[in-house]
Amino acid sequence: MNSFLTKVITQTILRNKKSLGNQQKYSDFVLAKGFRELKINIVRYFKDFILVCLGIASAAFGLESFLIPNSFIDGGATGISLLITKLTGIPLAVLLVLINLPFVFLGYIVIGKQFAIKTALAIAGLAVCVATVHFPEITNDNLLVAVFGGFFLGAGIGLSVRGGAVIDGTEVLAIFLSRKFGTTIGDIIIMINIVIFSAAAYFLSIETALYSMITYLAASKTLDFVIEGIDEYTGVTIISVHNEEIRQMIINEMGRGVTVYKGKRGYGKSGETGEFDIIYTVITRLELNKLNTEIQTIDPNSFVVMSSVKDTKGGMIKKRSLKH
Repeated sequence: MNSFLTKVITQTILRNKKSLGNQQKYSDFVLAKGFRELKINIVRYFKDFILVCLGIASAAFGLESFLIPNSFIDGGATGISLLITKLTGIPLAVLLVLINLPFVFLGYIVIGKQFAIKTALAIAGLAVCVATVHFPEITNDNLLVAVFGGFFLGAGIGLSVRGGAVIDGTEVLAIFLSRKFGTTIGDIIIMINIVIFSAAAYFLSIETALYSMITYLAASKTLDFVIEGIDEYTGVTIISVHNEEIRQMIINEMGRGVTVYKGKRGYGKSGETGEFDIIYTVITRLELNKLNTEIQTIDPNSFVVMSSVKDTKGGMIKKRSLKH
């Protein structure tokens, strides 16, 4: 391994490994393991970049070709931005940044630094795209505008979520309030959107508000479809020979609680074996991207089962603050 690559691995991967300390020289095995992790991270960041860019393009197309020309709005922060733009004439690109800015800061507190940075870049990218790229108006039919405007906007949000970011910060607020007050995420999102559509009915018209509700429904269903039906919370069961490393990663790096219970393998690649630990944790869908990457880094042969969780109550869902 050449000296430049060794330096990159040392500075980006190995220096953050507490177990390795501040070693001056690493073994070939450690460097090879670090190189593998570096490749996984590069592939992950490239995929995330492509997904977020596609999400921005889809959302911008939905906004400019369908919603904006027909004065329709959506739910969430995007809907608030569209409503204010219609009432005041302030450019949508400016409002997308200003209204989502508090949600980016909240995302840093609730989910983490990496998510906040990705989200800030995604929202800024959407604002730039809306301001500089002009898509043609497709149709003036109200029903088509509501359905397909919501479809492209929802697809854009969903692709961004799969890339580890969001371009509408309402969901971050919903996660934060659900933990604080013990209510469900879905209930909070519904309450926020009731306020938004009521304002649309008052300031615009009841007909516009009704069509905008269709837009929101189309966007939310498309969002669920794009992220493969992942619900607000996802239960993850992990079976791996490196269960202790994965357990430490979930606790120390993701700040999540885990449940460890004993299991016994029937028959697999390694044949019949004795008892071993099975790890179970519950995370939000915004953290799935990071968890999958970390598990792949530790043990690509691990067996992972994910299932939708409607809602949860209890201490383990509250993210434990990490020490820096």
